[in-house]
Amino acid sequence: MFKTRIKARLRKNKQILNKSIDNFFGWVKGAKLVELKNCKPEEDPVRPELDNNFRTGFGRKIYGVEYQNEIYAVMCFAYVNKIPKNVDELEKLSIDAFLQSAMRDQKGGQIAIAYTVWSKKKGGGKLIVKEVFKKIKKSNHLNRLVTLSPLTEMATNFHERNGAKLIQINENTQNFEYKVM
Repeated sequence: MFKTRIKARLRKNKQILNKSIDNFFGWVKGAKLVELKNCKPEEDPVRPELDNNFRTGFGRKIYGVEYQNEIYAVMCFAYVNKIPKNVDELEKLSIDAFLQSAMRDQKGGQIAIAYTVWSKKKGGGKLIVKEVFKKIKKSNHLNRLVTLSPLTEMATNFHERNGAKLIQINENTQNFEYKVM
């Protein structure tokens, strides 16, 4: 009798735990990737010094993961043709790629550089990487997804856990690449 009660209690606890996990990550199923006109730079733990004018300047965009009209994760990109080593280079290369594309086919650079990402809810960072990755695979002008990440253990762990490979270490940043093809 005692064994039966223990087994029943274990089954009940497992059901409660599974329901809690479903509630915790349930928002992920209904979330969608949207382009944002702006964000709140002060919420950015990586590059809060970059204002919305920088983030939406020539050849740069902001994407968010939206669920029920609320943004749960944000990722900022620059479209370039060469991999930058710092933010100043990122700005110059994105303007250059934008101007080159304006003279040709109205498409930006061939490399998407993710230079900041943050999440307001558990699972948001991984989800936005996955959704942006899908978007890049569908594009016909982007062939690489590379990061411009700070030299921190947290950034390294995040990108390695999500399948990126370290391609170079710079003076103040590091670049990881997510395989697109």
